[in-house]
Amino acid sequence: MTKTKRKIRARAVALEAGQVWRMAGTRLQVGFVGKLLVHYKLAKSDAVRVPNSVSAKTAVEEYLRKNKGILMRKKSG
Repeated sequence: MTKTKRKIRARAVALEAGQVWRMAGTRLQVGFVGKLLVHYKLAKSDAVRVPNSVSAKTAVEEYLRKNKGILMRKKSG
């Protein structure tokens, strides 16, 4: 019987205020996380002004999963 290697997957990290997620050419900064909604800024790497956006928590999590978002830093405190 041959042994198969299991794929190691990164655990899903819960959205918290102050997180910065990096994707290919963009970054998403989480401002405030409520019960259902998330306030965030989604910017391209060379953007000067970035609008605030509000979306459902599940939609933001799905966007990060789909675009392979990597958590860069978490606000300490």
